Amino acid sequence: MANTQAGSRTTTGLAFAAVTTLFFAWGFITSLIDPLVAAVKGIFTLSDFEAQLAATAFFLAYGLISLPAAILLARLKAVPSILFALITMVVGCLTMLVAANLAVFPLVLLGLFVLAAGITVLQVAANPLAAALGDPKLSHFRLTLSQTFNSFGTFLGPLLGASLFLEGVEVKDGAALDAAVRAGALAGIDRAYFWIAGLIAALALFFFLSRRVVSAAVPETPAPVVNPLVLLADAFGSRWALMGAGAIFLYVGAEVAIGTQMALFLNGNTIWGASDAPFGVPLLGLAMGSDGVPGVSLQEAGKAVAFYWGGAMVGRLIGSVLLSKVKATSLLALFTAIAVAMCLYVAIVGGVTAGFVALAMGLFNSIMFPVIFTLTLERSTASEAATSGLLCTAIVGGAIIPLIVGVVSGATSHGVAFVVPGLCYALLCGFAIVAGRTGARNVASSKSLH
Repeated sequence: MANTQAGSRTTTGLAFAAVTTLFFAWGFITSLIDPLVAAVKGIFTLSDFEAQLAATAFFLAYGLISLPAAILLARLKAVPSILFALITMVVGCLTMLVAANLAVFPLVLLGLFVLAAGITVLQVAANPLAAALGDPKLSHFRLTLSQTFNSFGTFLGPLLGASLFLEGVEVKDGAALDAAVRAGALAGIDRAYFWIAGLIAALALFFFLSRRVVSAAVPETPAPVVNPLVLLADAFGSRWALMGAGAIFLYVGAEVAIGTQMALFLNGNTIWGASDAPFGVPLLGLAMGSDGVPGVSLQEAGKAVAFYWGGAMVGRLIGSVLLSKVKATSLLALFTAIAVAMCLYVAIVGGVTAGFVALAMGLFNSIMFPVIFTLTLERSTASEAATSGLLCTAIVGGAIIPLIVGVVSGATSHGVAFVVPGLCYALLCGFAIVAGRTGARNVASSKSLH
């Protein structure tokens, strides 16, 4: 009996490790979008608006797939849903391989959409599974640990992506890439998504082989399959569900827009393009890895983007402590107000210091998503399922706001375009203030659809 229990714990531990690898993988893949936007701008000679279509294709999947993913999970349960998600992600990676070899931008967009569709299903299924694999008393710890690895993935993604996608790539003043540099960038995209496809396929094989053991850790109670139209009607009937969805839309849009244009912004001659100052900063300079040429190249700037996402990872740790001592609405109002000030500094003052200010924004983005989410759930009159579904769908802001930023940066500059996320943060500050004046209902989690 003891050997059986030990074997079960070992298998469950391996299953949890695999689930945690999923969290790492989708964080890593998502943050690859940042250097990819800069790369496709040069590879296909695109405008800022056209390059941001890469982010749009990726995050559009959240808006279209979130509710169907929840229904799929209710029908198939966690492990089959994860297998379906992983297979979809492999198809997306293979589409990216074809796109890189044929050098066709619309195929890149298709590949990103399919890949993100798989990630959307994966997120819906993996979060509850991570919480269920093991002692119920440690569920919050396991989910937090998995999310930490997700943040670590978002930190590493830009470092590797910039190394593979941006070597020799230069897009200042509409510069066209020579054939060798263009071929190298396409080969880098090919290599990255080839190895990602292999990793995902290996994970899919593991989950298939261990599907019975992993499934045993998930509660057997069947979840009710709810008509998505009923969910939407319930969510749209709540003012706070709509306000929360708007806040998530603005937050994700601002965060993604800043990340996807960060490398292009830092590479500008008025920011770091003609400066060696970043190389004197510990860790940052080491990660960027100077090529010996004065100024910051696009590849070096792309590596620096990792610290934008790394700031969010550190900010979550600090924010967790602060939230135990400060009201969530007050902290959200403070962080969003600071983000507004930082965006205005970048847009109006500019210069070398603006590059450091822009990278530091990740620190203040850190607590926004979970705080907006929970504040909305506490105040929404709709069911938790309907509210959560609408909030997840609102992640589509990552598809829309970057396009607006692309239009503004194309007409002005990447620095001035920070006004757009600045406006998003200002509206989020207003959301926090209103939430602070509205008491929590504390009934959302107990409501259900009939």
